[in-house]
Amino acid sequence: MIGTAVGLALLGLLAGAAAAALGVGGGIVFVPALVIVFSFDQQLAQGTSLAVILPTAVVATIVHHRGRRVVWPIAGWVAAGAGAGALAGSQIALALDPDLLRRMFATLLLVLAAWMIRRAGRAGG
Repeated sequence: MIGTAVGLALLGLLAGAAAAALGVGGGIVFVPALVIVFSFDQQLAQGTSLAVILPTAVVATIVHHRGRRVVWPIAGWVAAGAGAGALAGSQIALALDPDLLRRMFATLLLVLAAWMIRRAGRAGG
């Protein structure tokens, strides 16, 4: 159990650093690691990831606020929509087959990675 606890703490450190440094949700690190390394099923990994993102987001938001890098009126409107979307999305995720959900998650990561690589190529060219 100690090895697992250490591994999970290291995963939290890696995901927290990635989320704060890159401006991404730590779920892009948490979910694949929980599924692949810790053998969680997809729905359990996603639920766990969402629960542990809260402290990451709060700490990173405070740091960015102090640096005057948060547009609060926009954040408020997006948060309102995100809350409604989170309610609907979590119900959809629980209704889907875990294998289908895992394929959907992997596809989303691949599409986003390809889009970002393409966009970075344009910006650097």
